[in-house]
Parts: sequence; C-alpha cells; structure tokens
Amino acid sequence: MNRNIRKLLTEMHEKNPDPICTYIYDLAGIQKHVKNMLKTMPKQTNLFYAIKANPDKKIIQALLPLVKGFEIASIGELKIVREVSKSVPILFGGPCKKDYELEMAIKENVSYIHVESLLELRKLISLTKKSDKHIQVLLRINLRTDTLPKTKILMGGRPSQFGIDEQLIEEAISILRDEENTHVHLSGFHFHSLSNNMQAELHVEMVTYYIRKVEQWKEIYGLDIKVINAGGGFGVSYDDSPGFDWPLFTSLLAQSQEVSNLSDTQLFFEPGRFIVADYGYYVAEVVDIKMSVGHCYALVRGGTHHNRLPASWGHNHPFAVEHLARWNYPFQRPELNNSNVTIVGELCTPKDQLYKDAKVEVLRVGDAIIFEKSGAYCWTISHHDFLGHPHPAFYYITEGDHYESNNNTD
Repeated sequence: MNRNIRKLLTEMHEKNPDPICTYIYDLAGIQKHVKNMLKTMPKQTNLFYAIKANPDKKIIQALLPLVKGFEIASIGELKIVREVSKSVPILFGGPCKKDYELEMAIKENVSYIHVESLLELRKLISLTKKSDKHIQVLLRINLRTDTLPKTKILMGGRPSQFGIDEQLIEEAISILRDEENTHVHLSGFHFHSLSNNMQAELHVEMVTYYIRKVEQWKEIYGLDIKVINAGGGFGVSYDDSPGFDWPLFTSLLAQSQEVSNLSDTQLFFEPGRFIVADYGYYVAEVVDIKMSVGHCYALVRGGTHHNRLPASWGHNHPFAVEHLARWNYPFQRPELNNSNVTIVGELCTPKDQLYKDAKVEVLRVGDAIIFEKSGAYCWTISHHDFLGHPHPAFYYITEGDHYESNNNTD
C-alpha cells in the first residue's frame, strides 16, 4: 500500500469527524507507469488514453505531456479533453453517433473518427460536404474469426453492435470512392475486439492478425493505409492471478515481422483500464458491524453507488484495512478478529456488496477499508444519486508527495 495513501487518510481522519468516503488518485504513479510503458514500445507504435476508463480532468492533465492523444466516445468526453487542450490529437469512437456529435467532432478537429457502420459513413460524407471540412476516418471492423483470446467481454469475432461486419468492407470502400464523397478520407482501420485480456502472447498474435488482414485489404482494394488502431483490452487482475505483462507484450511485438514491415504505417493502442486502474483507491469507513443469521457484515459509508465495478463484473474487489484510532463513544467499539465478513454499503438493496466472505485479521467500526485497483470503471459507471447519499471526496497525489483535493464531484 502506498504510504502516501495512509498518511492522507490519517490527515483526513483528524480534520473531519464524519466517516471517510473518498477516491484517491495517484497522478504521480500514473505518470511513472506510462513513462515505463512508453520506454518499451516499438518505434512504429503510439499510445492513446481511452478516457472512458476514467475521464477525471486531472488525470487527463497528468497524461497530456506523455500520450500521443486521447480516445473519446461522446461529445461529453470530447468537451473534457478540449478543456484541457485545444490541439491534442483525438480519436472519436463508439457506436450510435448522432449527427450533432459528428458535427461537433468535425468542428473540434478530431484527428480520426472511427466509423462504426455504413449509415454513419454516409451521414459523415453528407455532413462534411455541408460544412466544407475534411475528416480522416478509420473503419472499425468486426472480424469474422474464432481465433481471438477468450475474455470476460468480447466485442468482436461474433455478432456485435460494434463495428462494420468484415464482409461489408468492399461496400464501405465503394461508398468512400463514390464521386459524391469529396471530404471523407480513409486513413486506416480500427479494431477493438475484447476487454481485459491477461495473455500477452495471445494479444501479440491478435495484433499481428490485424496487420495481416489490413495487408490483404491493401492488396485487394489498392489502399494507402497510414494507421492501424489495435484498440486496448490489456487486462488488470482483481485477484491473485497475474495481470497483463506489458514488457513481454512489447518485446514480442518488437520482434514481430509484421510490425517491422509496417514502414510508414502507424500502429495505435488505446488502453484505458491498464493505464489507470492500479492508481486509484476507493476508501470507505466502517460504520457498523453486525451478525445476521450466522453471517457477519461490515457496513461502510459508501457502496456500489460509488464503485459499481464489483457488482457489474461479479467479483470481490481487493482491499486493505487502515486502522484508525478515533472512538468517541462510552461503550465498547465493535471489532472482528480472524473472522469472515461481507463488506456492504449504505444502500437499501442486497446487491450493494463490495466483497463477499473476506477474511480479516482485525476490523473495527471506524477503520477505513481501502479498495485498491479503483482507478478505472469505478466512479463514472456508478449510479451516484441513488437514495441521495453524498458523493465521495476526491484527492490526488502529485509528484513530490503533494496532495490536491477536488470536492466538486458532479
């Protein structure tokens, strides 16, 4: 556990009598992590951050000088990035883009739009012609293959709402080459087939498969391709099993003949979870401990309305306990010793569960439970306003072990 986390919690505990409920993001840790990622990447590759994992503006500011740009999937995300930088490269992905979103993307000079359907492509051709602005696109392709690694979430290689069916590529290229199209230009292809893959070797095989497919299409259709976006999907483990081995992945990638032969074609990666998950902490103080029909529960100030990932993915979220000294009551402090306990929140639903049957050595009312790996898909996917409980506080660790706070959580 980061010593700065414990130090910050002690300071918060001393200053505020209310139970602790906060997110802590280690910005310095994120920056160090990304610098290490970049050191091992082959020269033909570029790193983007998919802000859907965590669109916190301070995280984006911390990443701005390091990554090539940002991947967004809505106008809301586009606005966040443009508030941080008016010029940083942006990839605009996501299904179901509306006309106003495409118009805003054109206006804000996004670098590439990931086209998800033939209808979207036709709309984009019409809108760019009206605005007299040119745009570069990558066709997102859903490959017809059964060779993809098997993960918890698959978006490709099977029927999906994402991307253009591989069998429709010829029609998409025909639309782009139609004389009516004067402003939409094909720069390459986008693939994002899975999420949270732990197998570095299989990920390399998948990426090289993408490259080989693009080489085939270049030859068949006479294409000049500048970009292959291989998406993200690099896994983070939430239990004791190993996570994704980035050094192994980039080492194997650098040895790949397909990557070496890319020449002036750039290979993009757009991870989100892998960049930020390990550098976020959700902290909730124990408010009550009770037995019910032979089972022990620790109830915390917080819950799945702040961190929905455990309920969404059906897993127990890793945690540590910080023992805090404050106890202001004349009766004995409730305490567990070498016990199993289920950690639940403050919501009026049995689904509000963060960890089932955790083994704890010592846990008391007033102690803080620090849920680790809470930097991605935790706060922003949660139902914040259910029952009207207050939002958590937000704190940030910056270089030099300094702390910043931002309690505007809207």
